[in-house]
Amino acid sequence: MSTVDSRRLVQKLWNYCDVLRDDGVSTIDYVEQLTFLLFLKMADERANRSLRPERIVPDELSWQTLLDADGDALEVQYRHILEGLAKESGTLGTIFRKAQNKIQDPAKLKRLIVDLIDKERWSSAGVDVKGDAYEELLARGAEDTKSGAGQYFTPRALTAAMVDCVLPTPDDTITDPACGTGGFLLAAFDHIQRHHGASLTPDQRRRLGNGAISGTELVDGTARLAAMNMLLHGIGSPGGESLITVGDALGKPPSQRYSLVLANPPFGRSSTIRSVTESGRSSREEREIERTDFWAATANKQLNFVQHIASLLEIDGRAAVVLPDNVLFEGGAGETIRRRLLKQYDLHTLLRLPTGIFYAGGVKANVLFFERKRAREEPWTQKLWVYDLRTNQHFTLKQNPLRREHLQDFVDCYLPGKDRSERVETEHFRSFTYEELTARDKVNLDITWLRDASLEDVDALLPPEVIAQEIVEDLQAALREFTAIAEALSGSDPKPV
Repeated sequence: MSTVDSRRLVQKLWNYCDVLRDDGVSTIDYVEQLTFLLFLKMADERANRSLRPERIVPDELSWQTLLDADGDALEVQYRHILEGLAKESGTLGTIFRKAQNKIQDPAKLKRLIVDLIDKERWSSAGVDVKGDAYEELLARGAEDTKSGAGQYFTPRALTAAMVDCVLPTPDDTITDPACGTGGFLLAAFDHIQRHHGASLTPDQRRRLGNGAISGTELVDGTARLAAMNMLLHGIGSPGGESLITVGDALGKPPSQRYSLVLANPPFGRSSTIRSVTESGRSSREEREIERTDFWAATANKQLNFVQHIASLLEIDGRAAVVLPDNVLFEGGAGETIRRRLLKQYDLHTLLRLPTGIFYAGGVKANVLFFERKRAREEPWTQKLWVYDLRTNQHFTLKQNPLRREHLQDFVDCYLPGKDRSERVETEHFRSFTYEELTARDKVNLDITWLRDASLEDVDALLPPEVIAQEIVEDLQAALREFTAIAEALSGSDPKPV
């Protein structure tokens, strides 16, 4: 029944997106406006419930004021609410930070308020219903390639498989330093509910809903989506402290350590800063991040995230991180970081991901699984197990999307919760010793052994449309690399690609 209700809600809300798109409202902007209005509606329901009513927003900024207004007065009141709640702290401040009204037609705004949102009882709907409905809206928003929203969205099949490998528990402290819309955090929470829900103590339930699961997101609009996504899934409180921190996770050393880090840091090689001169001209320049807890200074954003996540972990803490290929082979700082990671941490598993699974084209990525250990002289990494899901595998977002079952063999080989000494090599799963890895040129971890069938058998060649798409993705990846270099050299604003 919950699945039916979820689909009904999604279809109801999605149908109106087409109406607003004619007015220039993008999919992700529509989801953002829904976020504001859903929060206000749920706050109104909490304020008017019979048992333990809770007042979250001031009366003058309430849902009822939107119901009472029409025409231009409605548009003015909505803007007044967004500006007022943006000044609040906690979850309120995160959701409404820098909020703007993107629906310029008061009649369409009124219909969205009255017909689509007010007629539903959001607080009484199960968290699986409203949470799944919101999550599907975010997924559809990610498909809007023009908005660039897909860069914040990790394929849910991959998210689920990673979580199934690391086995989150009720006693974990879990974070994502580049949380996007909160997919990893919600997957970890869902795993705990499914596997430990019946045995959770009251204290564990409080922890899970109020601080044990948290994230950081750089972009205001994405942070608000993450905060609302978590609220709708039963994590956090509308009137409480925000579990999503808005800011640059790389900016300073962590003030807290965590037992589990799950992340897919943003794609793009360079960390840049944007400045505006007195004359009003803007410029961007490459920035090497130097932190006392980092092993090497570099402008490579992904290498910095590797170091930051390593620093985030408490002793015996574990991490699963999606990272592009350049992290595996880049020299200089990259080699230094890989050597330190292999020696001081247990870098035990690497999953080579197939192409065609991310909304950002041309991405070749991997998942690194590692654990933090106490200091000792001997290297902690004894074996790195590599699973190749890329060679001879071809996925597309539409015709042949990655599904959870495509990752099941990897999860089976991973042996979640079991001693890694029990692992067995297969055609796709091989181990490499510390000595073998450090003997490789620049400690290159970009390891392959499977033969590409299409290079040896003409009958195994891919269809022309797939080959064309792969060429396009490779060119897009190269273009992004050159664009980042050009921006760093010229100090100019980036041009749309």
